Amino acid sequence: MCRRPPCCHHRTVPPTLLIVDDHAGFRTFARALLEAEGFDVVGEAADGASAVSAAARLDPQIVLLDIMLPDLDGFEVCARLTEGGRERPAVILTSSRDATAYSGRLDHSAARGFIPKDKLSRTTLLALAG
Repeated sequence: MCRRPPCCHHRTVPPTLLIVDDHAGFRTFARALLEAEGFDVVGEAADGASAVSAAARLDPQIVLLDIMLPDLDGFEVCARLTEGGRERPAVILTSSRDATAYSGRLDHSAARGFIPKDKLSRTTLLALAG
């Protein structure tokens, strides 16, 4: 017999996600893909400063963060989002470039991982977000 209250009858809460990318087309694509795969996309940002502000306001569990942004790069945004050893949000970096283009910087970043834009999926995102 189920002992949970009727309002939450075996439902799982989808992970909340903030998408940060300066290309509106990619944000639209990523939102559609990830919402279809069960994520709750709570916001989008087109640059680093907006990302930091949106993350503070929306408190997403995961931030999908483009490395190449017009103001701050994704590594700087990641550092700001995770300063003081904060574990939330889980930052996943992404780029249209291969990970080898960012070799040492990825190793020293507080990001949980890297996903090339053409490999974006629920499985890879959740695996990296932990």
